[in-house]
Amino acid sequence: MGMEKVSEAILDKVKAEAQDIIIDAEEKARERLEKVKEQHEAKFEKEKNRLMEKAEAEAARTNAQASIMARQELLKVKNEVIEDIVSRVKKALSQHSGGKDLSLDLIREAIDTTDADEVRVYVSSADVAGVQKLVKEDKKLAGRIKEIKEYKCTGGAIVEDIDGKISIDNTYDTRLEALLPQILPEISKELFGK
Repeated sequence: MGMEKVSEAILDKVKAEAQDIIIDAEEKARERLEKVKEQHEAKFEKEKNRLMEKAEAEAARTNAQASIMARQELLKVKNEVIEDIVSRVKKALSQHSGGKDLSLDLIREAIDTTDADEVRVYVSSADVAGVQKLVKEDKKLAGRIKEIKEYKCTGGAIVEDIDGKISIDNTYDTRLEALLPQILPEISKELFGK
């Protein structure tokens, strides 16, 4: 075997070993590249999920706030409608003259509740003259009512014993305020269905 043949054999062996080293290096490089790519994709997916969760949470918070604001606005409008109705009722009551029967009935009812022999009656300024006339026509009432005074109210009467110890408020305002908690839910149900 000549020197040339030995050189060729060594060269072939070195080439084969170099080829194996290159193939091995390329394989390791591919594996590293694949691993880095997988890590990058996992990181990207994780960040994407984090951003999506954050966006969904923000959207849910915004929707909840919008829903609360819408409910508050609806409640405000409903309250305004109810307040307008109550205001109209009070206005109608203040323009109502009372009428003979109603005025006397409210005064009698209050007097009977006090059980006092002598009473003082408070009525609205618009009703003072009318009540004085009605009392003069009713001897039984005239015997018990010693004084009729003006009181700022929409109508009805306040009756108190002559010492001012017992007082019965039978004014429209007080009767309406006592009635409102009972009728407002019904009015709301009629108007808004709830």
